[in-house]
Amino acid sequence: MSYHGATSKGMSGGPGNLSYTPLEYIKIGHPVDRISYISRACMNKVILDLGALDETAFAAKRAHGSWLHEEMAKVAVRVIGLDSSDAVPDDGLVTAENAMIMRGNILDLNSLLSQIEVSADIVVAGEFIEHLENPLAFLRSFRHIARLKGKSLLLSTPNATAIHNCLIALANRESTHPDHLCIFSFKTITTLLSRAGYEGWRLTPYHAEFAEMKQRNYGSRKALVVGGEAAIKL
Repeated sequence: MSYHGATSKGMSGGPGNLSYTPLEYIKIGHPVDRISYISRACMNKVILDLGALDETAFAAKRAHGSWLHEEMAKVAVRVIGLDSSDAVPDDGLVTAENAMIMRGNILDLNSLLSQIEVSADIVVAGEFIEHLENPLAFLRSFRHIARLKGKSLLLSTPNATAIHNCLIALANRESTHPDHLCIFSFKTITTLLSRAGYEGWRLTPYHAEFAEMKQRNYGSRKALVVGGEAAIKL
């Protein structure tokens, strides 16, 4: 692949600039809005969207600007989603005039790609690799898929050392989705990409967004969530 983008909350940088010494200073860039940032990269492109459904939250996120698949479809030429969820019908789920989600084993991408006539310009895996049993094997497998050679891979994943994670840890608390099998820091995502054989990528930090918490809370509780999110962004 010619370019590899990896976004993660609170992180930025790239390969070759880490010495892995204790307490090493890590330069981070200005954080972006995750969905807007990824959508801009997908403008006028054909997108392959891995883990597209966001099974536990997509129904609540639709029409609220917080479902990545839906937002990409607004600006892309076409978005082809892939998801293993049983919530996706056998014949697929049409999500927009130019977008749909197919059901299948994402870990067997060669088989799924054989069912798609068009060639994707960008592969998006938004909040996906933290759900995998073996992220390293998954990233390595990408490099051997002929139809994806020379394409862009755009990842996003939560940051283990994001400020809100560090703050709640002081109170002996942790906020982790039950489907998450791992969580990455700047250095671990860099190590993962390096060991997978990638030679060039960019890590861009993005703002924390508590969309699901804001949607399921009301009144003063929602105000606390909105205020906390704003404080973290500041």
